[in-house]
Amino acid sequence: MNININDIKNGMTVIIDGNLCLIQEFQHVKPGKGPAFVRIKLKNLRTGSIVEQTFNTNIKITRAHIEKTKVQYLYASGDNFVFMNNDTYEQIEVSKKILGEDASFIKEGIDISIDFYEGEIIGITLPEKIEYEVVETVPAVKGNTTNNAQKDAKIETGKVIKVPLFINEGERILVTTSDGKYAGRA
Repeated sequence: MNININDIKNGMTVIIDGNLCLIQEFQHVKPGKGPAFVRIKLKNLRTGSIVEQTFNTNIKITRAHIEKTKVQYLYASGDNFVFMNNDTYEQIEVSKKILGEDASFIKEGIDISIDFYEGEIIGITLPEKIEYEVVETVPAVKGNTTNNAQKDAKIETGKVIKVPLFINEGERILVTTSDGKYAGRA
């Protein structure tokens, strides 16, 4: 489906120069001289590379239809993650390479969406926040009371994030998946 470049939105999936791309951000620019244009920051969903391109405001681009399938994470098998389709109970294997940084947020039993484009797995959509158990952290140092003082904590997936000093091992915390930051106690 072709859409006008002026109708794009952040998070939209489009096809540009034969590449499947996700629009991360865009900006309409009206210079003092010359025609207006649109500057777009694109992430290539197959290679993971991020580029910035400019387009005239009168062109049309092709919007890609992405199908989302709700699945539940079961287990890891080598470099693949195995998910189960919640409707058909079919098992789907996804390479760690496709998951990229999102792999560090996946834990047993979590529900996510796998994104398909014409039958090809192009990525996953995680919940906005996920609850984890802190499995390793150092105790707070007495007297270290600077504003927003933080320390490293390892969560159950093995990912290390920054948490406030009052968080201890065994506590359950919420982590924002978009930036990997501490979002509060669970």
